[in-house]
Order: sequence, then C-alpha cells, then structure tokens
Amino acid sequence: MNSSERIRQAAILIERCRRLVVLTGAGVSRESGVPTFREKGEGLWSQYDPMQVASITGFLADPVASWRWHEHLRDLCRQAQPNPGHVALAQLERLLPQVVLVTQNIDDLHQRAGSTDVVPIHGTLMRNRCFFDCLGDPTYLTEEEMEPGFPDDGVPRCLFCGRWARPDVVWFGEMLPPELIDRAVGECRQADVLLVVGTSGIVQPAASLPYLAKEFGAHLIDVNPNRSGITAIADVWLEGPSGEILPQVVEAVRLLREEKISSHAE
Repeated sequence: MNSSERIRQAAILIERCRRLVVLTGAGVSRESGVPTFREKGEGLWSQYDPMQVASITGFLADPVASWRWHEHLRDLCRQAQPNPGHVALAQLERLLPQVVLVTQNIDDLHQRAGSTDVVPIHGTLMRNRCFFDCLGDPTYLTEEEMEPGFPDDGVPRCLFCGRWARPDVVWFGEMLPPELIDRAVGECRQADVLLVVGTSGIVQPAASLPYLAKEFGAHLIDVNPNRSGITAIADVWLEGPSGEILPQVVEAVRLLREEKISSHAE
C-alpha cells in the first residue's frame, strides 16, 4: 500500500468516526522549532539537568535559576508559530462531531492554532500557579493576570498570598494532574479513532493511552517519521512529519464528506 492509499485509509476511518481523540507529543512542536526534552544529543535534558531546573528540590535550592530557565523556554515558545500540522488538527473540529486533543506538549501551540478542546496533561508553560497552593488547590494565573516583570529577587509572586509562584507544568518527581489524566483516560476509552501524532510512546503514563484505546475498540492511526512501539499496534501508520501528512489527511476527509453529501443529494 502506497502513501496515498494509506492516507485515504486513515481518512475513511476518521470521516466515519463520531468521537476522534488525538494524542500529540514533542514531534509536533519540534516542527515549529520548539526543542524536545529527551531527544538524544539535541534535547533540552542533554543540555540541562532537569533535577536542577525542573523539580521541586531544584526550585527550592535556587528558584531564581529555575525561573530563568523557564523564562528562556517561554521565549522559545513565544517565538514559535503553529505549523500546518497544528492547523490541520484544528480544522478537523469543523469536519467531525467531536474532537478532543490530548497533548504532552506545554507550549499552547494547539490552542493558538485554533483547537478548542485541549487536555494538556503535562501542564501549561504560559500559566503560573502558587507554589504553595495557598487556596487549597492550584490557583492559576495567566501571563495577562500576572504583574509585568520580575520582583527584585527574580521570583514571581502569587497575587493571592504574595509567596512564590511557579510555572504550571509537571516537574520531575510530580504526578500528572489527576483531573487531566482522568479525562485523557476517559476519552481514550470512548474514542472511535485515536490519532497519535509525533510521539515515540516512551513517556508514561501517556504511552499507555494508545493501548488503552485499542483495548476498548478504537482504531489507531500513527503519524510519525519513525517507527515506534505505537506503530506496531496501529491500524494505519502514516510515515512522515505531521506538518506534511496531516493537511493531506484533512483534505482527504473533506473530499469524503463532499462525496457523501453529493451522493445524498442525488
């Protein structure tokens, strides 16, 4: 089966489904110029010790250094733009009854591309919360809600209690937010199709979601330039970068919809 045939096969599965769940990983953001974390030789963790800059112990030891690192990462994400893969996923919302997007990425590029139902299981880099959860649960502050700039000591403050704020991302040694991972698990159990894009299927617990969806009867489509553990259980593997593959898939879904409407009109 050639590439065009596989794209059509994937489009048929997507066009027929009533509930599409998308799972995205670092590969999607890398195509927009956002560095990955774990890629050998080029990933951020090849250049920085995550326990020093992205853990509770590292933050407590040197909150200024941790904040400088996160601000550097925020600058990279601010400069990045949604790529055609991000845009294509957002366009699927206009073609299907329901699309839920579960992402391991923290850069907000899916939201900026127009996706409206996004489950960011690793958090949201551009949002802060109180380090001490002063109100008894995470208290979120967007960039617009924060006071501009940094205090003299270089550590942003919670606007509610005045103590340290932190980026709203999952650090090393922390559990994923229960409400987000529970939503992701629930969506995968109900999915007709799970579209997996740009993830190697290594990082848990997200890596288990395709297996869960498959167990509950979903068709599985893997979009990735390289084979992974997910490819082995996929109904369709679309080999290539998401920015090239996904616009073709969306166009194929659109054509199938038009054909169906035309046939009903006749």
